[in-house]
Amino acid sequence: MSLHRPYPPDTYTGENGEASAWLRRGDETTDITYRNGGTCEYLATGDRTEGRFGLYRWTFGETESGPDPHFHRSLSEQFYVLSGKVRLYDGREWMTAQSGDFLYVPEGGVHGFRGSDRASMLLMFAPGGPREDYFETLARGEEMTEQQRSEFMIRHDTYWV
Repeated sequence: MSLHRPYPPDTYTGENGEASAWLRRGDETTDITYRNGGTCEYLATGDRTEGRFGLYRWTFGETESGPDPHFHRSLSEQFYVLSGKVRLYDGREWMTAQSGDFLYVPEGGVHGFRGSDRASMLLMFAPGGPREDYFETLARGEEMTEQQRSEFMIRHDTYWV
């Protein structure tokens, strides 16, 4: 019986498998703390996954924050709400998502998110671009001219609508 879609080509060519897994413990410190108290934890960066994906735990501060509608040309983005309520924009409307809700945004898909009250979610990009520089630069609150900001956003595959 054939499958409706084939598996991707093999990337591992060894014979017996190998011990190559790694664990990031839940009690490790956060990687970024924003001025509003929100945090970001690098669960699996693109560097760690050989560019396959990047996975982050995003926890909002007490006050509402999050990006306006935008899209990415080279990355898909996925959101999985862990706790609290998060407002997600799917390119058509803002909706309130809660624990267990999932939103998939393909490349070019307009999206945005907003949260507060320590709500948390998993945020995943595929493939795993270098999003850490984007998050860290924004957390530092660096002053940028309009030209610098535009170049920064393009470098990080972020296009505002």
